[in-house]
Amino acid sequence: MSVAAATSFAAGPGQPVVARVEMKFATGEEVVDVISKGDLLTVVEDRGDDYVIVTHDGTRGAVDKVNAVELAESTGIYTELIEEFPNEGRYYTLRASAWWALGKQDEALEDFNTAIDKGYKAAHAYSSRGLFMAARGEHAAAIEDYDTALKIDPDDITPMINRAAVHMGQGEYEKAIADYTTALEVRKNNAALLRQRAIAYKAAGQYDKAIQDFDTIVDVNAEDVAAIMGRGYIRFQQQEFAAAAADFSAALELNDEDPVAWNNRGYNRYQLGKAEAALEDYDRAIELAPNYALAHQNRAWLLATAEDESQRDPKAAIESAEKACEINAYGNIGDLSALAAAYAAAGQFKDAVGWQEKVVEIAPADVKTFAEKMLTRYRNEKPYIADPVAAEKAEREAAEAVAQAEAEKKNEAAIKEAAAKLEREAKNNAKGEIVVE
Repeated sequence: MSVAAATSFAAGPGQPVVARVEMKFATGEEVVDVISKGDLLTVVEDRGDDYVIVTHDGTRGAVDKVNAVELAESTGIYTELIEEFPNEGRYYTLRASAWWALGKQDEALEDFNTAIDKGYKAAHAYSSRGLFMAARGEHAAAIEDYDTALKIDPDDITPMINRAAVHMGQGEYEKAIADYTTALEVRKNNAALLRQRAIAYKAAGQYDKAIQDFDTIVDVNAEDVAAIMGRGYIRFQQQEFAAAAADFSAALELNDEDPVAWNNRGYNRYQLGKAEAALEDYDRAIELAPNYALAHQNRAWLLATAEDESQRDPKAAIESAEKACEINAYGNIGDLSALAAAYAAAGQFKDAVGWQEKVVEIAPADVKTFAEKMLTRYRNEKPYIADPVAAEKAEREAAEAVAQAEAEKKNEAAIKEAAAKLEREAKNNAKGEIVVE
């Protein structure tokens, strides 16, 4: 790697770089730390010609950019070290990480295995290979490596956290919760771990426990927007719309440039019957993120189906739904459903039927029945309704009531006619007349 190429590379805060040469940190004439060739350093700040970095041991200092390279460009450095120290397994694991960064999986796996075969049994050797296996989707192998790493170094909970992530990916939420809980015994009230456990609780359907974890995060840091947003979403799932809207409002007080928070508050406000306020929130979300498809879709639903007819605008609903469809390349069932509903609201039932037929085509099993009922409604030139079964029942009961009223009316008329006939017959009999009717 040339000097020009090295100086053109710029790593951001938190990214790793690799030492190209040995470097010494000194205070006056006293050497406080030595960086060896091949050491991984974490960038703290980019100062133009140099980086402020932190070493593995926690020493902070500055290094010239020319003496640090990106991980993906460090294979040559580790190859040189391996040639010099062929039995040093650590260098194989480091080069494996470099191969991985380059996307060369076969080379990475070979180096991980070689390191361990050469007797490099450090916990991080197995933990690093576990990460690689997890990324390849080889979950059983990843968990086996994490288990081995934990046996070697039980005090290092990093493999346990990584194992929890694999359990999450496999849908084994209880196992993930158990790992996060154990990790939290070491890192008490750690926001990142609490957040991950909350997500696991949510996935397991344990919403109250998920909220408790988010509450703990917010109690420690009232400005943790991610925790507030996460809690708001769970409250929405529990249909606690007022509490959810309050959370999204709190998030907006901390960051009013977040289109997701605006959209989410709008949706919950709409559920509370505040359509006008909801529409303002959707409009703000779209202003901040013009290609935010979900905000366009929600806006379309509101304008097409608002309970207060004065708040409906079918033409604008069609425009919003079409925009959502365009953004998602007409592949999102929610967008297509909104477009069909918008056309139905405009009385354009032929178009509504056409788009709803596409919805039925792609609808998963759990919503296909509903989609088919809506298609039937549009074919019968009836607008969208959230509960078509209830609507059918109400319409049937209304029709039965009308029929019953008509029958009673006819019956009443027949009774009156029969009474009149009897009265006429009685009068005629009194006169001695025979009348044939």
